[in-house]
Amino acid sequence: MINRRNVLQGMAAGVALGSTSLGSTSLDRQGKKQGGAGSPKRVVFFLQNQGFDPATCVPTGMKESGTLAGVDLPEPISPLEPYKDRLHIIDGLHGRHTSPSHSAFFGALGGYRGGIGVPPAGATIDHVISGQLPETLLPHLCIGMDAIENMISRPTLATLSATGAGKPVFMHSNPKLLYQMLFGGIATGDVKRKFEARSVVFNRIEEIAQQRSKTLPASERERYGGYVNGFREINGLREKLDTVSDHLRKFAPEYDDKFVNPEFETDWHDSLLEIGISTLKAGLTNVLTIGSGRGEIFGSWKGLGVVPAGHNLGHMKQPNNPIWIKIRQYNCRMLVKLIEELESIPEGDGSMMDNTLIVYTSNNADKQHTAGANWPFMLLGDLSGTLKTGRYTRVGGKRPINALYTTLLHAIGAPCDRFNMEKNIAGKYDTHLGPIEELLA
Repeated sequence: MINRRNVLQGMAAGVALGSTSLGSTSLDRQGKKQGGAGSPKRVVFFLQNQGFDPATCVPTGMKESGTLAGVDLPEPISPLEPYKDRLHIIDGLHGRHTSPSHSAFFGALGGYRGGIGVPPAGATIDHVISGQLPETLLPHLCIGMDAIENMISRPTLATLSATGAGKPVFMHSNPKLLYQMLFGGIATGDVKRKFEARSVVFNRIEEIAQQRSKTLPASERERYGGYVNGFREINGLREKLDTVSDHLRKFAPEYDDKFVNPEFETDWHDSLLEIGISTLKAGLTNVLTIGSGRGEIFGSWKGLGVVPAGHNLGHMKQPNNPIWIKIRQYNCRMLVKLIEELESIPEGDGSMMDNTLIVYTSNNADKQHTAGANWPFMLLGDLSGTLKTGRYTRVGGKRPINALYTTLLHAIGAPCDRFNMEKNIAGKYDTHLGPIEELLA
């Protein structure tokens, strides 16, 4: 049941600030443009629920690792054909230790045991990457796509990302509210009025919360302090965004009818993607996490002509299924839009996309009710030349998803031997120490 207290708690927790990445077009915590040595980097994580069957992404006949040149991509990912030279398909990673079943939840990006109601056991790879790169004005931004009634009733939800053990990061799912939070200060009309009204309310809530927290027992004070800090950071973020209003105007998405009067949930999905792309192009954040289905077993795509929704979709086999072809192609068109938008912004001797990596997978390994024996991934972009592209790599089920996350940390210049995997666990579930060398350039 949704009540005002739960909504306010979610909003406060959902915008807590953290350290993230930085590029030549990025803004630091003070709203100043940043430069610095070396190429800027940014990473986008896109997770589709209900699994990612390898038969829907591995080219027909490819049994061994090799080049993608001269082969056709499967129909579900065919929109990526023009970008095949930037694509790396990875088959045969596993996540058996994450207990995915219907979803690994935080374990999908954390590489540890997940499950319904299981709190995060540690920081997830998206947040760790954001913390290893220089700070920007925003924390790494998480957006979640779902059925429209769910996005309205639960505008924030935490299931995929975390800053540490027991510290989830909330996804934003209502594009109107997210637009108001990020661009309300430069908006006009009703959006501006709502932004100003919410600002007054949030300031007052922070004052009241801070006063009352002093009277609580010590056992409650720390937990309550998290809500106080959440509202303090909302208010602080608003002030910082005000200082870069001229810069934001160049990149703010058009607040069109899809925001205000969506016909289908996909209108809001598209609107959320527009906001995410705008934050990347404006340099507000360099780490974006997208949860299609929000890490759960729900979700709806009626805007694609798909009538089945939620859990029922997971019971359908994905290969050669016209319903799943529509959903996967819709995902891939979103990936193409990300590529094209980032290509449109010059950066260094190339474009923003030259310094970007898009990671596409599922929070559910290969299918619903999975044991996680095969967890396919697609990488788009070479992240400033640190990763190989135009390739298919078959890992063979001997290395966990943690090994890929270790590889990503090597690619951003923060090498480690293992990601979120103790030696004893690694001895059981991993055959090597360090990154997957076949992926590194």
